[in-house]
Order: sequence, then structure tokens, then C-alpha cells
Amino acid sequence: MNSSGSTKERILGAAEVLFAQRGFDGASLRQLTTAAGVNLAAVNYHFGSKDKLVEEVFRRRLDALNASRLAALAKVAGQADTTLEDVLAAYIRPALDLSHDGSGSLFMRVLARAFAEHDDTLRQFLSANYGHVMRQFTAEFARQLPQLSKPELYWRIDLVTGALTHAMSGFGMIQRKHDVSEQVHREQTAQHLIRFAVAGLSHP
Repeated sequence: MNSSGSTKERILGAAEVLFAQRGFDGASLRQLTTAAGVNLAAVNYHFGSKDKLVEEVFRRRLDALNASRLAALAKVAGQADTTLEDVLAAYIRPALDLSHDGSGSLFMRVLARAFAEHDDTLRQFLSANYGHVMRQFTAEFARQLPQLSKPELYWRIDLVTGALTHAMSGFGMIQRKHDVSEQVHREQTAQHLIRFAVAGLSHP
């Protein structure tokens, strides 16, 4: 990796930590430059502004996550034998894989901050860049659940996403036991969440 690349990654890594700890407004550029060991000119050179830096923190994780989701969805969408469980697995499993990665788990706290702080600029960025992913999943959920009205389907998908975000955060009551591997715990989480989501989505 060249020095420009390593500087940019160092800034992104430091920003992710600070945003998780202090929120977007609470983390100052001065704190960021100190943590990353760079000057303000380097931040401006690579990102231009703090808002653009925030967007890049999200892009770095969400581009890969949503590429994995869409690849998994492409294997099952529109198929006659596809089940609701298949669609949910394509939506849930890539997210859990990210959240149980060491640095990915930190990003989950950043994502939680985004929900909590109601940042309109950030929400518009996420909608503009990743809204197409939810639209593709919603179309397949609608195919699986033709009995649901569009508003009811949206409510249920939103609640499933909330449950997924909670599971990804690792703050819930269910913590991994010392004698259970990370992989096994992730699989248990996926299985429980998919069963829960199937019940909620398909309930009359």
C-alpha cells in the first residue's frame, strides 16, 4: 500500500473509533487528526470536509456489505423454489458476518449512532447510495408475501431491520459463552433471527 493509501486508511480508522465513541458532532477534527497522527491538511486533501469523511466511513463498510447482500439475493430472487427463509438469509447473514469481524463490530456502533442522532444529511446520503438495495429486497419480500399491503410490508421489514441492528450491536442479553466459538455463536444468532423474522413477516 502506498503512503497516500495508508494515510487515508489511518484517518478512516481513527474516525470510525471516534464516531463510535463520541458521535458525529462530538468528535472534532482536532481529536481526529491527533488520533490519526496527521495534520488537518491531510484530512482536507483526502476528504474535503468532515461531512465527506463521515460518508466515506460508511461507504468503506456498506459498499462491501451490500455487494454481498445483492450477490446472495441474486441467487434466490425470482426462483420458484425460493423461500422467505432464503431471502432473509441473504439479508441477514452478510450483515452478521460484518458485525462479528473485529473492525466491523466497531462500525455497528457508528451505524447505531447514525440512527440515534437523526442526521438528515447522512440519511439522505444512505438513501441515495444504498436505497436501491432495500428496494430489491422489498420486491422479493413482496413476492414472498403477496397477502401483505405495501404499508404493512414496510412496517414489518423496518422492524426486522431493527432486530438485525440490535443483534449486530452485541449489546443484547444473549452474549457468546466462553465455550462457544465466534462462528457457532454467529450461526446461532442467524438461525434465531431468521426464525423470528419469518414469524413476524408472515403472521396474518
